[in-house]
This record gives sequence, C-alpha cells and structure tokens, in this order.
Amino acid sequence: MGIFSRLFKGPQVDMEKSNANAKKMRALFDKVVPDGKDYKLIFGYTEDVSRFNYGFVHGSKTKIGNLIVGWNDASMTIVVVPTVPDLSGCGEPTYYRRTDILKAYRNKYPTDAFIIYPDKRSYIGINAYDWLDDEKLYVYVSQEAELAEFTSFFMNRFATK
Repeated sequence: MGIFSRLFKGPQVDMEKSNANAKKMRALFDKVVPDGKDYKLIFGYTEDVSRFNYGFVHGSKTKIGNLIVGWNDASMTIVVVPTVPDLSGCGEPTYYRRTDILKAYRNKYPTDAFIIYPDKRSYIGINAYDWLDDEKLYVYVSQEAELAEFTSFFMNRFATK
C-alpha cells in the first residue's frame, strides 16, 4: 500500500489486539469497582494527571494520564480509573455522580474533551477518541460505537445546559 492510499484510508485497526485490550480494561475496572459489571467502558486520557494518584506508574514521565472510564445510565454516574498504556495495573476509582457535580459540558475548543467540575476548585477533562494507535502513550483500542454511546449519555444525561 502506497503512502497516498494510507493518507486517505488511515491506518488499519488490529481488532484482535483491540479486543484483547478491551477485555483487560474490563478486568481491571471490575477489580476496583464493586459493581463494575453495571458500567459500560471506554478508554480515555487526561493531561491533568494531578487529579489522580499515579504513584503506581513506576518511573512514568508522561504528562498523559490513561483512564478507564465507566458510565452507568441508571445511576447517572461516571467512574474514572487511572491505568497505564499496557494495562498492567490501575489505581483507585474516582466517582462522579450527576447529583454531586457543579458543572459538566463538552468542550469543543481547544481540546474536544468531556469536562466535569466536581467542585469550584478542580475539574477533570476526559479526552476520548474512536481509536488511538500510539501504544507508548495510550491504550490501543477501537471504540467507535462505545464513544458514540458515551457521548450521547454525557450530553443527554450528564452535561448541564
């Protein structure tokens, strides 16, 4: 395949690897979230690593924080679990319940992120895309349908008007 056709088709997704990583994400999430099976999952990342304890990421120098993001439509809750690109471990979950947050919105400029303000002093910006292929920085996973479903949930149930 020539460079011209790659520019228009984009890189191919390795679905076997993507599915294996989705299963690892599920196993990590279910391990630290007691009712994890009740949540749907996407991979996201944040550049605001100070909100999470990344002490378990030994020697990590990255400014990107990898996140497993779960959402439950019935309870209108988002749970964020910090992880590492190879999914070899994770940190403790942080819960965002719709009734407990001040503000939530989809920021289209400049970062295209899901923004949650749990209080007046801090916020979390979750970046999520249909798939990412830089395995040094991100979890390799294809999630086009999941991202569409999370976006709909966030905008219709979670975001403030």
